[in-house]
Parts: sequence; C-alpha cells; structure tokens
Amino acid sequence: MKTAHWIIAGLLALFYLYGGGVKVIRSRERLRPMMEWVDTTPMPVVRAIGVLEVLGAMGLVLPPLTGVAPWLAVAAAVGLVLLQIGASRVHLRRGDRQIALNLALLLTAAVTAWTATAWT
Repeated sequence: MKTAHWIIAGLLALFYLYGGGVKVIRSRERLRPMMEWVDTTPMPVVRAIGVLEVLGAMGLVLPPLTGVAPWLAVAAAVGLVLLQIGASRVHLRRGDRQIALNLALLLTAAVTAWTATAWT
C-alpha cells in the first residue's frame, strides 16, 4: 500500500506542481490556448488557484517524506479533491462538457487521500 501511495501521490504532485506553476508564472495570453476559462477569470484568482495547486503538490509529498505532520498529506489530497469539484463546476457552467481530466484528477486525489490514511 505504501508503494502504491507514493507512486500515485508523486505523479499527482508532479501534475499539480507543473499546472500550478504555469498558472502562477504565465500571462493570460500564454495560458489561453490551454485554459479558455482564464478569459473570464481575474488574473489574481488564476494566480491564487496556481498557488493552491503548488501548495497542494508540496503537501502531498513533503509532510510524509519529512515525518513532520504527515496528516497534512491527507488534508492536501482532500483540498485537491475540492479544487477539482470547483474546476468541474466552472467547466460545466461554461458549457464545456470535457471534464474527463478533472474527474480523473478528482478520483486520483481521492485515492491518494485514502491510501495516505491507510498507513499514516
């Protein structure tokens, strides 16, 4: 179970570290081809979402790795589940029915939270 958790959490953390980092660093024009929703969202909100994603990625890996407050990994995974629920709602409200990635990330974060509770 521990190996499965580290594989899933590591891959999820890499995804969110990249996705969040892009939202924090890139301009609206450079984000637009990947994320059409940035046109209707204020940039401070886009940046805040990026920061939350980066913090979530760090929270999945660093606490269990260091042994300091490993319960934060569960909190980070639950936070990422909530983030994807919100992202799915935004896509559906915009008429974008392509939420397969959002649902896959939601499921992966939920599995990460479950596997983290199984051994922490």
